[in-house]
Amino acid sequence: MGAAALVALLGGPAGPAHAHEKWFVGEPSGGLRWDLLFRPLPLAIVGAVLLATLLGGMLWKARGRGFLPGPEAFGATDERRSLLYGLVPLILGIHVAVPLLVNGVQGTLFSPDNEMPGAWANFLGLAEAGIALSLFYGGLTRLAAAALGLLWFSGIFLVGLEPMLENVLYLGFAAFFLLAGRGPLSIDRLLFPRLDPRAELSRYAVPAVRVGVGLSLAIVAFTEKFANVPLGLSFLVEYPLNFTGALGVPLTDEAFVLCAGAMELLVGLWIALGIFVREVVVVAWFPTNLTLTLFAWEELIGHLPIYGVMAVLLVWGAGQKNLPLWTEGLRERLLPLTSSAERSEG
Repeated sequence: MGAAALVALLGGPAGPAHAHEKWFVGEPSGGLRWDLLFRPLPLAIVGAVLLATLLGGMLWKARGRGFLPGPEAFGATDERRSLLYGLVPLILGIHVAVPLLVNGVQGTLFSPDNEMPGAWANFLGLAEAGIALSLFYGGLTRLAAAALGLLWFSGIFLVGLEPMLENVLYLGFAAFFLLAGRGPLSIDRLLFPRLDPRAELSRYAVPAVRVGVGLSLAIVAFTEKFANVPLGLSFLVEYPLNFTGALGVPLTDEAFVLCAGAMELLVGLWIALGIFVREVVVVAWFPTNLTLTLFAWEELIGHLPIYGVMAVLLVWGAGQKNLPLWTEGLRERLLPLTSSAERSEG
């Protein structure tokens, strides 16, 4: 059992961990089953994840840096890194705009399992589409970000708290664009430069979206695995992804679901807490994409925001040392931010 559990923990995300079960199979009746979590095996697995997170955090704090080299180790200069950071709002804007637009057109809120009731599908679907276009083109971005935050909160009353917590990454994106704006390559920079946020706010933008994505992954570990084992089992019946038998260390489907949830919880917590982020992204990258050929466009579009953030974090790494270059890239590179007030003072 120990060897099999290790295999599942290492490979679990290739199965149900990153292919959201609720997107592809119906929710079993009865909702969450927290009593299933408070059993010896699930509690032991969650405890192991929390212990690993504590030890990882202590090592991260003691070491002060990761094990993988960043772009500077491969010859990237500060000037070019700041140029790249100036493109980050554009990159994230595209990655979040596409799923917002698709879900808006389909009358679903943030993910295909959240069907909006009645006329709300029309009105809020239109709002999703409008926010998507604003973030894509970078026009009135901060207003769109505030609207995205309000849309997330309204979803609590329309489709429920649980689905919104699973999609809390969108609240992270709302905070990101509210704090950083849409950067130099945007309509805002060309026409509405006074709408750009103050420089000191932008330092919190990347941590906000990082925490949002991490929390989404951690929450889904409970709502689709630990406290929703019947959903995971239904998923494996329809999509038999429990590969441990082929490796000679077979796990039951239930144990596989729990181990997959453990990996998802571990990745989510480490990303949210900023523990060895670059290393976690590299480890999670392959299994996160492995099921794309099985679930095709629906999974690709649904996971685009996560892909975008993971790509940014792969370059960003620890983050604190990047803040001066981040601010420079947002405000002084590509299309510098200069207000008419600043010009008149000059």
